[in-house]
Amino acid sequence: MNFTKIVPSIFYADIQTGLKTFIDCLEFRITHEELNSANPYCVIEKDGLGILLFENAEYARQFSPEYRLVTNNIEEVHARVSSGFPEMLHPNLSTITLRPWGAREFALVDGQIGVIVQQW
Repeated sequence: MNFTKIVPSIFYADIQTGLKTFIDCLEFRITHEELNSANPYCVIEKDGLGILLFENAEYARQFSPEYRLVTNNIEEVHARVSSGFPEMLHPNLSTITLRPWGAREFALVDGQIGVIVQQW
């Protein structure tokens, strides 16, 4: 058995929140979209990663996930986020911090999900 990728589905009450987080802030790109449909969604990708964003208020209320994005240059990611989207930095982990498990991390929050950016 061989797997090559995991593609999570993320649900937002308003998909524009997810687009701000992933397209504007984290610089993913939309590779397929049906944003003007009755059930808006899109596929976003960056560096071989893929995510499905859906607008579904009921599922957004039920699921409030946390994701980790691993990078090789956490300083660059933090500089981009803190200069362009400081309001998205999580108040409890807004600076790059060495965690007890050995990873350096900072976190974002957009009202629906948490994203931890991590470098080992």
